[in-house]
Amino acid sequence: MANYVRAASVDDIPEGRAIVVDIEGESFALARVAGAVYCIDNICTHDGGPLGEGELDGTTLECPRHGARFDVCTGRAITFPAVVPVNAYDVKIEGQDVFVDLE
Repeated sequence: MANYVRAASVDDIPEGRAIVVDIEGESFALARVAGAVYCIDNICTHDGGPLGEGELDGTTLECPRHGARFDVCTGRAITFPAVVPVNAYDVKIEGQDVFVDLE
């Protein structure tokens, strides 16, 4: 069963950028690509870096610590030093509100 929680407003997420949001005490990265919004864990699986503070290139988000890259659509680890994916979460937009499914 879905557990959608409001995470942000669409206007809070600049196109082509990622932001960090706190939802129910957990940290997530929201990224906006071509109008779509994606959500992944904000913690790099290599050394715990803050992914939402990294550079977004298309759908690839780079950890600002050591350059590991993750696909914001799937959470897949794309480049070393990370080899373990992060969780990716379903997102829906209603009006200007961004909701993330935490299930």
